[in-house]
Amino acid sequence: MLPVSTRPWFVFVVAWCLVAWSGGAWATVSVEADALDVPGLSMSRMTADIGPADEGKGLTVRLSADRADVPSMGWKKLGVGLDGHLDRDEAGRWIFDGRVRLHGAPGGALTDASLRIVADESANTLEVSLIEDKAHAAVAFPLDQPTHAQITLKGLPAGWLQGLVSTVWAGRLTAGKVDADLALDLLDQSVQAAGQFALDGVAFEGQGGKLAGNRLSANGRVGFEKRDRGASIDLDGSLRGGELLLGPLYAALPAHPVQLSMSTASTQGALAIQRLRVTDPDALQLEGEMGFDAKGDLDRLNLDRFTARFPAAYTRYGTGLLRTFGIDGLAVSGGLAGSVSMDAKGLSDFSFQTDSLDLTLVGGRFGVSGLHGAVDWSATGERPPTTLGWRGLQMLTIPNGPAQGTWQSRDGTLALTRPMSVPVLDGQLRVLGLRWKPSASSGERLQTSLALTQVDMAALCRALGWPAFKGTVGGAVPNLRYVDDRVELGGGLSLNVFDGFVDITGMTLAHPFGDAPVVTGDVALRNLDLGLLTSVFDFGNITGRMSGAVEALRLVGWKPAAFNAHFLADQGGRISQQAVNNLTSVGGGGIAGGLQGTMLKIFKTFGYRHIGLSCVLKGDVCTMGGLGNARDGYTIVEGSGLPRLTVVGHQRDVDWPTLVRRLQAATEGDGPVVR
Repeated sequence: MLPVSTRPWFVFVVAWCLVAWSGGAWATVSVEADALDVPGLSMSRMTADIGPADEGKGLTVRLSADRADVPSMGWKKLGVGLDGHLDRDEAGRWIFDGRVRLHGAPGGALTDASLRIVADESANTLEVSLIEDKAHAAVAFPLDQPTHAQITLKGLPAGWLQGLVSTVWAGRLTAGKVDADLALDLLDQSVQAAGQFALDGVAFEGQGGKLAGNRLSANGRVGFEKRDRGASIDLDGSLRGGELLLGPLYAALPAHPVQLSMSTASTQGALAIQRLRVTDPDALQLEGEMGFDAKGDLDRLNLDRFTARFPAAYTRYGTGLLRTFGIDGLAVSGGLAGSVSMDAKGLSDFSFQTDSLDLTLVGGRFGVSGLHGAVDWSATGERPPTTLGWRGLQMLTIPNGPAQGTWQSRDGTLALTRPMSVPVLDGQLRVLGLRWKPSASSGERLQTSLALTQVDMAALCRALGWPAFKGTVGGAVPNLRYVDDRVELGGGLSLNVFDGFVDITGMTLAHPFGDAPVVTGDVALRNLDLGLLTSVFDFGNITGRMSGAVEALRLVGWKPAAFNAHFLADQGGRISQQAVNNLTSVGGGGIAGGLQGTMLKIFKTFGYRHIGLSCVLKGDVCTMGGLGNARDGYTIVEGSGLPRLTVVGHQRDVDWPTLVRRLQAATEGDGPVVR
C-alpha cells in the first residue's frame, strides 16, 4: 500500500477514469492507502471498493477508514464508513448520494446520516450536505481553495460541537440545538470563523461546576479564531430565558431579550472576557470585563459602569455575587448606580450612588429604608469624601431613626470623618468612630466605638418581644470589632434597669449573618430591685435586692447551649405565696419543704433571709443548685421570722426543655396553686 496525499475526491475521479478507459466493461476495483492528508482532514488505513452500478449508470462506492482526524473540529480517532452511488448529471457535475457512519464522534454525531456531495468543476465548487433525523449540516468551498468553507447548520444537536468546544475550553455541552451560517478559513497558523448563530435550550457545564448554563436560548453574530496558544471569540447578540453561572455570578434570565456583547480570549484553560456589555432594560445595564482561571474561579471583575433596578436586578443577577459576601437572601427595591472591581484576593474598589434604596436581609436581622447618597472606596490611595444617610435603620428588631454620615476612603479603610448620631427608642446612639476595611477577608474588618444614652427600656423590650421592663439603657462600648467572621465587644455595655445594673462583658457574635449565629459572653447583675423585676412578670412578688451572674454564656441560633448562672438575694425581704410556689416548681420540689399546705393558705407573704438559685447548663441538662445542701436536695429560700419558711429543690439534674416550660408557666401565671 502507498501513502496518498491529494484532494478528497481523488478516489472518485480515478475510478471514473478507469470506467472511461475500459469502456464500462470492468469488475469492481479495490483501492487501499496508508494515509490521506488534505487541509483540515487526515485519514489512515483506508480502503475503497469501486464498481459499476446497476444498468451501468455510474459507480457504487464503499469507503472506510480506521482513523480520521479533523483538528479544527476537535474530532480525533473517528472510525469512518461511507457507501453510495456516484454519477455525473447532464450539467457535468459529479454527484454522490449515500450514507456516512462515524464511530466515536462527540455527541454521537453522524452515526447514520444521509450524505450528498456535488462537485461542479465549471463553478469551481464542492458542496457537501449531511442530514440525520432533524439535523442538517451543509458545507461548500471552492475546488481550488479547500481551506475556505461556507457552513450552514440547522437543528444541530449542541453535543455534536463538543469537539470544537474542547479545542478552546475544558467544559462540555450537554443539551440544546444550534443553527448557524458561518464562513470558515483554515490558515497556516489559525482557524477563523464568523457568521450568524441561534441557540435553543442549550446547556453546558465546566470543570468543577463553576461555569455552567441551562436552557439558554440566544441569537446573534459571532466571530471565532483559534491559534496554537489559545482562542478568541467576539459575540454580539441577545439571550432569552435559561440560567447562567459564571463563577459567583448567577443569572436567571428573563423571557424577553437581554442584549449581550462580549469579546473573550482563552489560554491554557483560563478565560478572559475582555469586553462585556449587558442590557436588560428593566433590571440591569453594565459595562466591564472579567476573567476566570483554569479551575473556573473568578480572578478578575471590573464593572466600569452599572445601573441596577431592584428587585429585578437582584432576583435575576445578584443572588450569587452577594453570597460571596455572606448575604444569602435579600428583599430590595429602588435603584443603584456605580462601579466595582475585584480580583482573586477580593474587592479592590467600589462606588455607588442612590436616590432611594430599601433593603432587608431575609429574617429581618438588618434593614434600611430610604438609603440615599454615595460611597466611594478604594483599596489604595485616597478618595473624595461622600455623604450617605437613611430614613430608617433596623438592627435585629430594633428600629433606628434617620441619620447621615460623611465617609472617606484612605489606604483601603472607609471611615467616618466625624461622629454620627442615630436616634433609637427615645434615646441616642452616638457613633464616635467607625473604620471599615471592605477588602479584608480575615483579621479585623470593622472597628467602632459607641455611646448609648437614655434608651427607653420598655420600648426596647417591646421591640425584642420581651415583657416591658422599666428604666433606661445607657453605656459606652469603647471598642467593638468585626474580626474574621466574629463581632467582639471590647470593654462592656452597662444597662441601668430595675434600679440596678446589668453589665455585659467579653461578648462575641460569630457568623452574624449566618443561619446559626453563636453568641458568647458574660452577664453580671448588680443590686437589682426584686420588687421592680417581679412586677414585670406574673411570677409573684419578692422584695429586696439581687445580684448574680450568667458566666460562660453560649447561644447557638439565639438559643442557650451552655452557661453557668447563679443568683443571690442576701439582704432579706418578703416573698409572696405565689412566688414561693413558683420557686418550688422551678426547683422540682412540688411544695415548699418544711411548710404545711394550711400555712400557705393562711399567710400571703413570708419573710426571708436569703434566696439563692443556680443552674449549670451543659447540652440539654441543667444541674441545679441553691444556697447549700439540704436533706434530699438543696435550699432555695431560707426564711426568717414566723412562720419560718424554707424552700427546697429536690431535682438536681433537670432536662432543659422541661425547665424552660416550668419558667414559662411560672412567669405567665400558670404556676402551681396550693389548695
